[in-house]
Amino acid sequence: MPLHIALAHCDPASLNLLQRIIEEETEARILWTAADKTDVYRKSRLEKPDLLLIDLELADAGSRLICDIMKEAPCAILLLSDTMEKRAEKVFEAMGCGALDAIATPFSRKSGRVEGADALLKKIATLAKLLGKSESPLRKAAPDRGFPADRLPSLIAIGSSTGGPKALAAILSGLPETLEAAILVCQHVDLQFARGLAQWLDTQTPLSVSLAEEGARPRAGAVLVAATNDHLVLGRDGAIHYTSHPREYAYRPSVNAFFASLLQYWPRKDLAILLTGMGRDGAEGLAALRKAGWHTIVQDEKTSVVYGMPAAAVELGGAVEILPLGKIAAAILKKIPVCKGNGR
Repeated sequence: MPLHIALAHCDPASLNLLQRIIEEETEARILWTAADKTDVYRKSRLEKPDLLLIDLELADAGSRLICDIMKEAPCAILLLSDTMEKRAEKVFEAMGCGALDAIATPFSRKSGRVEGADALLKKIATLAKLLGKSESPLRKAAPDRGFPADRLPSLIAIGSSTGGPKALAAILSGLPETLEAAILVCQHVDLQFARGLAQWLDTQTPLSVSLAEEGARPRAGAVLVAATNDHLVLGRDGAIHYTSHPREYAYRPSVNAFFASLLQYWPRKDLAILLTGMGRDGAEGLAALRKAGWHTIVQDEKTSVVYGMPAAAVELGGAVEILPLGKIAAAILKKIPVCKGNGR
């Protein structure tokens, strides 16, 4: 069942913008719109939505409208405000009456789009999960690759967590410096240890290992390691970027966010690997890559320090191969060409 949304805003232009964004960017169904309190109250009783997005201005003194709706036709309510800092008291009052959450949505009349629309859409997706909707209402983005596939190196994407540094060293030490592939590594490690990890890995392999700097591009023979507590992602421009979103991801940098960006922007179907780690991060992303045609490898239970992330990937059908750590480098070399020249 789709998520049923109702929109209420005292500014008709803003109401139209909201409606257009939700209709264009989500699979949700808009039940109705309203521009005054009487209309909101009447329509909510006639056709109750799953989620009501309502402008804070429509919540009158004491948030009476919110209280009435929650009494007569209770539903999830997301408050919209142009600013949160100056309206905190009113937001908390409305939430005390039953509003579920609030988000700042400043409107941009020049661009014809809500500034921060991505944050709003992600908030809707999060609330949809809380409401028990099995699927996110966000549309599945079509691959959007703004750079050509030719002249690009093969790509090896690796995600790892608990026990990952030793596993990474074992794999990288088995790869030659003439490997015609770029390697991107998303390892769960705190910012203060990232540089030390890259420096240590550089001593374990003939390949060049360094931190993945903002704006850097994958290049053959180089291993780039996530450098911050923000998420490592590939951008539409083919370069490496860091983002704080999704903020709700407990693991930072998130392997799922990393794999998802490759699925959307990397123009080839290459090789993705998920190593030892606690939890489920990376499993969903790996499964999506496999479904899209990537070759995927998962570390086996016996050689994993923690068989959490790999197990979750296997459970979701994300593994083409399940291999012991000692055989992963050889498996890579079966898929990736090696230059016969003198190397770098």
